[in-house]
Amino acid sequence: MHKSGFINIIGRPNVGKSTLMNALVGERMSIITNKPQTTRHRIIGILSGEDYQMVFSDTPGMISDPAYKMQEMMNRFVRTTFEDADIMLFVTAVDENYDDDDPVIERLRRVQVPLFLIINKIDIAEKPEHILELIQLWNKRVPNFKESIPIAALQKKNTEKLFELLQQNLPEGPVYYPKDQLTDRPERFFVSEIIREKILLQYEQEIPYSCEVVVESFKETKTKKGEDLIRISAMIFVARKTQKAIIIGKAGQAIKKLGTAARQGIETFMETKIFLELHVKVRDNWRDDERMLRGFGYQS
Repeated sequence: MHKSGFINIIGRPNVGKSTLMNALVGERMSIITNKPQTTRHRIIGILSGEDYQMVFSDTPGMISDPAYKMQEMMNRFVRTTFEDADIMLFVTAVDENYDDDDPVIERLRRVQVPLFLIINKIDIAEKPEHILELIQLWNKRVPNFKESIPIAALQKKNTEKLFELLQQNLPEGPVYYPKDQLTDRPERFFVSEIIREKILLQYEQEIPYSCEVVVESFKETKTKKGEDLIRISAMIFVARKTQKAIIIGKAGQAIKKLGTAARQGIETFMETKIFLELHVKVRDNWRDDERMLRGFGYQS
């Protein structure tokens, strides 16, 4: 018997959803930084064995008061995860709070498929009793949780137990993707995500959230010594001229630093030499331009 299913991971921004998927799939599918709203798209990671296939979907965190059309579209991604799952993982963290009337709680109560409560970041809990209190609180709020699993996704603590539970609860099903496939996203997508990750890490305040990265050219070639080389040209779109100046920096120093960090990250991911060119272009208020957003892939 072959078991398979779509496992959707939901929760607020920055609770460790991407870290959890990376721990389960064993590959760096989603960029991870310590800043919220890192994930902007649904990203699928595929884990296959001889008699099973798990298709994980890591989504953006639900944004309570979206300020831009981009954030509205991100919320749309999240809503679809309640509709197409065989198993759902609700991820919360020991250091976050929900009001009893939060709309997500009502949505969770209506989930018909196996639903698991994942309490992440247990390594930062002040007392072990706090974790137990959280589990009791959440099970009172949402009585249809099938099981509660406290984890530390970054350290992969208890993720093996979670994996076993997922395997047990997978329905009988077909092979949806080739067994050696790790994601439904092309390499270009992950290149743009790595560049965006480095922007998040390097720049302050609003700058990272005003940027979108598009890979315009991706060519596999050889060096003079006959080594494999990928030449990549990427465009960083910003919302205002002042942001372009900040991205480039004085005498181009900031974008040079960004390019070095991004190239190293891409080389690690691709396991080959990379030649990377970065350019910056202003697109006024792109976060509220529906046509541009669809071009960037913000559609459910």
